Amino acid sequence: MTMLRGSLAANLPDASRSEVIETLAVFPGKRVAVERIVSEGQTTPPGEWYDQAWDEWVMVMRGAARIAFEAPVAEESLAENDWILIPAGRRHRVSFTAPGTVWLAVHGDSPSGGGAPHA
Repeated sequence: MTMLRGSLAANLPDASRSEVIETLAVFPGKRVAVERIVSEGQTTPPGEWYDQAWDEWVMVMRGAARIAFEAPVAEESLAENDWILIPAGRRHRVSFTAPGTVWLAVHGDSPSGGGAPHA
């Protein structure tokens, strides 16, 4: 494996038209992926929910966001440096992002066996 180096705050892509998700690292065989997500106010479209087969750990590096959850209904606000672990199968949607929000997301295996999306 080649060693890679980067900065989460450098060379941010233009996300003015749509959220940009960049895969930073994938660990073949370990079923783990790391992503940088840049949001400029985007949210999950009304009526749509993420329902993933893998666990997802997300952190707001810059900006702010809110994630809404279904059953039980809840909404979590995330400020800079806040993180949340979303278990596999927990339906959720992004209900708010501030302009210039930068996330770090780690997708990984769940105990139920669902693998990360890029693994």
